[in-house]
Amino acid sequence: MSFELRGLSWSTNKRMLSVLICVICCIHSGKSQTCTEGFTYEHRARQCIDIDECRTLPDPCRGDMRCVNQNGGYLCIPRGLYSQSYARNSPRSYPEPSYPEESYPDRSLGYSEPFIPNVPPVGAGPGPGPGPSYPIVSRSTPCILGYTLGADGTCVDVDECETQSHQCNPTQVCINTAGGYTCSCTEGYWLVGGQCQDIDECRYGYCQQLCANVPGSYSCSCSPGFLLNADSRTCQDVDECATNPCSHGCLNTYGSFMCTCDEGFELAADGTTCNDLDECSFSDFLCQYTCVNTPGSFSCVCPPGYYVYEDGRSCEDLNECESGNNTCTTAQVCFNFQGGYTCLNPLRCDPPYIELNDNQCMCSAENPACRERPFTVLYRHMDLSSGRSVPADIFQMQATTRYPGAFYIFQIKSGNEGREFYMRQTSNISATLVLARPIRGPKTIVLDLEMVTVNNVINFRGSSVIRLTIFVSEHPF
Repeated sequence: MSFELRGLSWSTNKRMLSVLICVICCIHSGKSQTCTEGFTYEHRARQCIDIDECRTLPDPCRGDMRCVNQNGGYLCIPRGLYSQSYARNSPRSYPEPSYPEESYPDRSLGYSEPFIPNVPPVGAGPGPGPGPSYPIVSRSTPCILGYTLGADGTCVDVDECETQSHQCNPTQVCINTAGGYTCSCTEGYWLVGGQCQDIDECRYGYCQQLCANVPGSYSCSCSPGFLLNADSRTCQDVDECATNPCSHGCLNTYGSFMCTCDEGFELAADGTTCNDLDECSFSDFLCQYTCVNTPGSFSCVCPPGYYVYEDGRSCEDLNECESGNNTCTTAQVCFNFQGGYTCLNPLRCDPPYIELNDNQCMCSAENPACRERPFTVLYRHMDLSSGRSVPADIFQMQATTRYPGAFYIFQIKSGNEGREFYMRQTSNISATLVLARPIRGPKTIVLDLEMVTVNNVINFRGSSVIRLTIFVSEHPF
């Protein structure tokens, strides 16, 4: 009686086993020294031994199938699914499969070989000489191995997983198949040496950035500045600027951001806050008068009587007399000087002087009271900056009438008690008033500058005076 096992096949594309088992149990009753098909009788050992079909048959498996010897038969399985577990059950020695580091392992179930119960060798009774005898095996069911006779008389698959009749080790999972079962590994594990070992997914670059391996799985995470995408593997840059983390400008970068500050500000140590720069502290010469720091900038201010020039830093005198921004009456004359103005009253000549014009008084030579007095007094006004550098020529005198044989002497008659000035004669008829010492204002100085005319031919000596009023400003500009 013979049986042929068929139907145990898996397509290579689905990575299932295609198994062909040929176990023929032919029992020849009444004959001694005979074995079931797949075994041969060894006379010396006086027992039945397995026939290695993989070696004896010329082409037991076709295509990309590999022959694996079994007791009483053989298996044809895809070469890609061959593992050490098959080699353990075979007398041949096959190398243990290796997994290249750059490959990506299939994280699906790691199937092992389907288990087909071995058919024990049988003998025909005691042979010549001492040795064991093997009973002749007879079958009590018409079903092939892995099936059992059902109540309706048909062959029903035996669920070895449910009946706990499988031989899977504790690290494996039993999966029932038609006529047998397979021992596989759960997701995240693969079969190595008959044991299910955890797959280190981090080794194969499953995560774009950070990876943490855990038993049977893995976890991806992202570096600061990135978010994990919906695929739980890749990371995308976070646009931190969308949340306005900077007090001024924000520049998004790959995995981070950079804060920028407006002109006149500098980035603080926290990297997000902008602090105002105090430009006034950088130099004492930013402004001619006073520097005022403002958020992000600075401004220059000038004292009363001045305005800020076009350059934004210099101070220019405000001419109140021209602008009309003064308090002088119509009878007065407005005189502008650096940083201010004054209202000059109409000229009044004290006797014996009489008014010659708006700014000059004269004492007549026919008047005996005028003999020892200057012939004319001319009123002049000028302004002078405080602290002006010295020496400096500030005013010039000159004789308007020349007499034959006459010469002229120029001198400061009064008002120079501090010796800040002196006269320097530049020609026979002219001289210059020189500032000899710096004067700090505000201050008003009145100098009487005298020009003495001497004519020895006619024995004449006379003088004229310029009464010079100097308004020294408060500031050096």
